[in-house]
Amino acid sequence: MYKSQVTEIGELVEAFEEEMLLILFGPAATEELKSICVLHKTIEQQENVLQPGVKLQLGEATYTIKKVGSAANQNFNELGHISIYFRDGENEILPGAILVEPGAYPKLTVGDIIRIGN
Repeated sequence: MYKSQVTEIGELVEAFEEEMLLILFGPAATEELKSICVLHKTIEQQENVLQPGVKLQLGEATYTIKKVGSAANQNFNELGHISIYFRDGENEILPGAILVEPGAYPKLTVGDIIRIGN
């Protein structure tokens, strides 16, 4: 199980709702990235947790991971960074991204918990 807590929500995060994209980043996010990311701090670490079929909980919303990009686990392990798509899974995804279902965009607030694992 992986667990972290939302520490900051960038002022431009809502702009990505139309794209059905949420970007998570750990504490090492640069100032330029902070405005477009949900920043989080790890509470409980597990390596390579991003796998198809695994549950992802973002605050009160629960999703199932459907696709995992080739660099997603490495980026998440090292930087807490992942791009999450909440849309049709017929298209290819970027190496540092995952695709989840259902396609409902989450409403996160500072202090919310992020959990990954079954």
